[in-house]
Amino acid sequence: MVDITISVVIPALNEREALPETIAALRGDGFSGEIIIADGGSTDGTVEWAQAQVGVLVVPCGRGRGVQLNAGAQATSGDVLAFLHADCKPPAEMAAHIQTALLDAKVVGGAFCVRFEERRPWTLHATAWFINNRSRQVLSATGDQAIFARRTVYDAIGGFREWPLFEDIDFVARLRGVGRFHVLPPCVTISARRWLTNGVGKTNLLMARLYWGYRRGVAPEELARRYRDVRKTPPGPSENL
Repeated sequence: MVDITISVVIPALNEREALPETIAALRGDGFSGEIIIADGGSTDGTVEWAQAQVGVLVVPCGRGRGVQLNAGAQATSGDVLAFLHADCKPPAEMAAHIQTALLDAKVVGGAFCVRFEERRPWTLHATAWFINNRSRQVLSATGDQAIFARRTVYDAIGGFREWPLFEDIDFVARLRGVGRFHVLPPCVTISARRWLTNGVGKTNLLMARLYWGYRRGVAPEELARRYRDVRKTPPGPSENL
């Protein structure tokens, strides 16, 4: 297998509680590449903790998922960029799976399936099944799914749009425009905190409405405002759709 270097970019905003487990999962799996924390102005000790970790680089930047993802990517040197949320644990041997997928020169990027860390309610399992099935059918992914891309392709398509929402889906669509995009079977373990806070059904309905608005051409800034109005608290960059 041709060895390629992988850099992991993690956007963060007040993720002091979740970040240690995510970094531990990466390192415990033997990942030795770059880890970049793109911090959007945390005030809970996230930055101080991350700066004390060996092999972790903190990049202060503006707030907003697209802004943070691009800022983190600019600080990397890897052949491949993998974008991981602060509250999402990577699948076992993530780097090896990425390397295998990219043995095909026509593959420009990909993502993984998901499962929830929490086991209840049962509707979380149905939600994960729907996310995974949709991703495989339409070859799309959201930021929770650890999207990865060749660095040359990331640069060629201009990185992420600096949008507050749907920068991930837009990025994947542009990746598909230049090459193959694979959805890999191993699962990222994601937090259900968003679903449990607002209710699984209500959260899924909100996501569907926002996605329908996006497909109809509603501006991401307007969709983000609707998202905040429903949740009553500003969304952190890790809370992807």
